Amino acid sequence: MSHDVLFSPLKLGALTLPNRILMAPLTRCRAEDDHVPGALMAEYYAQRASAGLIIAEATMAMAGNSAFWREPGVHSQSQVDGWKRVTDAVHAKGGLIALQIWHGGRACHPLLNDGAVPVAPLAIPITGDEVHTPQGKQPYTTPRELRDDEIPGIIAGFAQAARNAKAAGFDMVEVHGANGYLLDEFLRDGANKRGGPYGGSVENRARLMFEVLEAVISVWGADHVGLRLSPLNSYNSMKDSDPVGLTTWLAQALNPFGLAYLHMMRGDFFQQQQGDVMTLARAGFKGALIGNMGYDADEADAAIREGKLDAVAFGSAFLANPDLPARIKAGAPLNAPNPSTFYSPGAEGYTDYPSLAG
Repeated sequence: MSHDVLFSPLKLGALTLPNRILMAPLTRCRAEDDHVPGALMAEYYAQRASAGLIIAEATMAMAGNSAFWREPGVHSQSQVDGWKRVTDAVHAKGGLIALQIWHGGRACHPLLNDGAVPVAPLAIPITGDEVHTPQGKQPYTTPRELRDDEIPGIIAGFAQAARNAKAAGFDMVEVHGANGYLLDEFLRDGANKRGGPYGGSVENRARLMFEVLEAVISVWGADHVGLRLSPLNSYNSMKDSDPVGLTTWLAQALNPFGLAYLHMMRGDFFQQQQGDVMTLARAGFKGALIGNMGYDADEADAAIREGKLDAVAFGSAFLANPDLPARIKAGAPLNAPNPSTFYSPGAEGYTDYPSLAG
């Protein structure tokens, strides 16, 4: 089938994207010591500059919150300098790139953070999974409850990360409100059972996310800020008692922010929760809507053509196909991703996937 609509331009906040084939944020654990992006990361992202927009991987907004051992940060000058090398490389290829700023919450681990105990809405640990550490895979630890008087520091950390992302040359930022990390932990009632101003009602559970959005918008302007959500995803022991109702409420409550886009993960990695959150998001949210999880080119084109979405963010397909838009346009076969190299160090499974041009 023709995929012409995928190659039509899209106004996304202040940016005009050349196509609607976006690169989803993908944790790859290739940062150098002290969570600094290096030359290998610059090469990787530059290879994928033909995306309508690259949304770079989850990046630590503030120090002491590592959840992946070798993920990048944006809280030190050396990290900002490293990211500037990345953005310069992408821009030299004519690409656009956003930074996803993030706090790992209870997914962090003391072995990754000089012994610091992770924080969360309540002292409820992630179960049924383990975290990569310098000492091998380890069970997640029980977090401590984040105090109300500590929350302004979290918000200030996101604001500083937004300023640092601007200094590093990014074109916009995405706030990570998905996948069982701190903002999502506060949002969904399976992890947030606290009382007070940040617990209980949906308005209170969303308060931290909304205050972070306000802080980031104060730095960038709303037309340079996006938000990622995953109301169904059970990754990191997450669940909400009413994900459909939560999505309906959020889609409308986010409108006053004037965000550049809402980036929705439509499903659950582990198939524990079901529901059509994309239709609800489209019905309630008045801005640009990006879909993610399991789309191929045909479905993506059809969804945009039918007005269900404005763009699609491709994950593993972009990981394994640096020239994904060219392959879609040519109807060429796609490289298969190698999961064994998703989080391993080095170029293998990172910068060595072939392009059509060889």
